[in-house]
Amino acid sequence: MKTTSLLRPLFAACALALASHGLHAQEMPEMPKPQSEHAWLEKFAGTWETEMECQIPDKEPIKGKATETARMLGGFWLTVENKGEMMGSPFTGIMTLGYDPAKKTYIGTWTDSMTSIMWNYTGTVNSAGDTITLEAEGPCPMQDGKICKFKEVMKLTGKDEKTFTSSVQGDDGKWMQIMSSKSKRVK
Repeated sequence: MKTTSLLRPLFAACALALASHGLHAQEMPEMPKPQSEHAWLEKFAGTWETEMECQIPDKEPIKGKATETARMLGGFWLTVENKGEMMGSPFTGIMTLGYDPAKKTYIGTWTDSMTSIMWNYTGTVNSAGDTITLEAEGPCPMQDGKICKFKEVMKLTGKDEKTFTSSVQGDDGKWMQIMSSKSKRVK
């Protein structure tokens, strides 16, 4: 069965609902178009090979590898799927990044196969246009039950290279890096 055939009943229901309210196709507002902020996200599209490292205080770093596949969805969203291994176990992570024109901020989510948490991001791009900084709140990795602030930074270091860091804010207000990675685009 084709996907479009699955959507036909939905479109028909929408058309009936609009007609019942006296709206006709010529009166419909124009659909939104992606803006330059959305287009900026395209720089991260592609397939990337990643080497990562988790920094745990007073312990040896934990290293892992992943493959990241990123594509644009409708010109509005960067959707990213990470697949790899961490601490001897396979993991999958899904990230979405977009731009909210009303709030004038980048927005996004992260979910993965190792936790039950959905991270919600807000972020900005630097003036050089090579770095996005995402902020979120979530469970503190050092103190059970405590919510901490997190900062994640994705930086394009070349046409086909990027870095990523994740930091948590301590009680003293200082940021402690807990994860870093380097990625190369392979296609």
